[in-house]
Formats: sequence, structure tokens, C-alpha cells
Amino acid sequence: MTRSDLVAALAERFGQLTQRDTELAVKMILDAMSDALARGHRIEIRGFGSFSISRRPPRVGRNPRSGEQVVIPEKLVPHFKPGKALREAVDARLPVDAAPPLASAVDAP
Repeated sequence: MTRSDLVAALAERFGQLTQRDTELAVKMILDAMSDALARGHRIEIRGFGSFSISRRPPRVGRNPRSGEQVVIPEKLVPHFKPGKALREAVDARLPVDAAPPLASAVDAP
């Protein structure tokens, strides 16, 4: 689902809101979440999940083209942890007899 899909679904669901109002509301919510994360705050939406900032320590990597070592600096990255209700809802959509995606590739000749 893209941002425009979300706006369209909300505008359709709430007929009293115009497409423009819905787009503005979605933009404001996403901007507020981005600003909160940029300030180092944690966002928790009950039943959906939580967003936080994780620290990736500095490390030494390799340039795949030349093989030379490269120092990769420390980074702060956003992290999402799904809530229990979301995990269960997604898990309920998985067909019981479905094989894991890698198992079918391994079994193929």
C-alpha cells in the first residue's frame, strides 16, 4: 500500500472528508511521526506496533568492487517492532499448507 492508496482508502471510507483533507491528514500524521523519530522519541501505536531509533555501531566493511577495507561510521536508524495484534493478524493470513519460500527453491532440481 502506498501513501496515495492510503489516502484514497480513507477518503472512500469517510465520505465527509475530501481527498485534499484526507491527504493533508495523512501528511500531518506521517510528518509528526518523522519529527518525533528525528528527535529521538519512541512512537507506540497500541495494537499496531512501535517505532524507535536503533544505533548501528561503527564497523569495517569491504568495497565489493575493489575488495579494499572501508570504515563504515556509526548510524542511527529507525526500527519498527510489530505489536502482538498485528503479528497475529498477519500470521492468520498465512495458509496452513503453504511451504516456506526457500524450501521450494531448495527442492527444485
